Amino acid sequence: MERKILKNKPLVEAIFEVRWELQGPMPGMKIDPHYKILIGRIYDRVKDEYPFHTQLSTIALPDEIAAYAVQHQFRKDKGKWPLIQIGPGIITLNDTEGYSWEDFEKRMREMVAILFEAYPDAENNLKINRLLLRYIDAINFNYEEENIFSFLRDNFKVKIDIYEKLFEETGVSDLPLGFDLRFSFPATKPKGAVHLRFVRGKKKEEDALIWETQVQSVGDSLPQGKDQIVDWGVEAHKLTDSWFFKMIEGELLRRFE
Repeated sequence: MERKILKNKPLVEAIFEVRWELQGPMPGMKIDPHYKILIGRIYDRVKDEYPFHTQLSTIALPDEIAAYAVQHQFRKDKGKWPLIQIGPGIITLNDTEGYSWEDFEKRMREMVAILFEAYPDAENNLKINRLLLRYIDAINFNYEEENIFSFLRDNFKVKIDIYEKLFEETGVSDLPLGFDLRFSFPATKPKGAVHLRFVRGKKKEEDALIWETQVQSVGDSLPQGKDQIVDWGVEAHKLTDSWFFKMIEGELLRRFE
């Protein structure tokens, strides 16, 4: 369970993603031979909860280059969240401001169960090759008046020092026009990697600091059963939740409460 219920949570989007192996003669030209029938089978099973179907522009991509591009969305209603997305070799669960882990976990379990039920002969044909849990958060920030590196140090415990003499007598301001900081660290529970990113972006058309926390696993050691995949999601959430609250502990946490 989450440690706190944040009334002013900074969440932009939560994403749980499952990918599986495709078939084909060469990289970049792989297809899912069961994809066309899978779309209908998925819709039959989600239409009560997510009745609003939208085809994305990626539907126009030829099958040979559409690998892992989401093409269909199933929503509760037009423009409403949460939603399920599907494309060749990929299915995702997405939520935004209304997110709570308890609800997200329930929907994650349902989505994984539906995938295994709908995929033709899933036991033999469905080989999972990537799992991802991704959280995108944002907070408004005035880059012209505040120093982003001081803000990261004081509020996220992330220390980035740019050599100050680079800016002395050079006519260059030490307030960056843009930045994109990325870090990746190996993880053991679940086995994979944690990715942390800080980038300048927009939140509702205003300048903002965007930060992402991701847990990703790839390769042969991935869980293949539906229950084990859900267990992976639960462990990944424990990890992202721990990182989130450790980073914002202090003034930011008080702002979000």
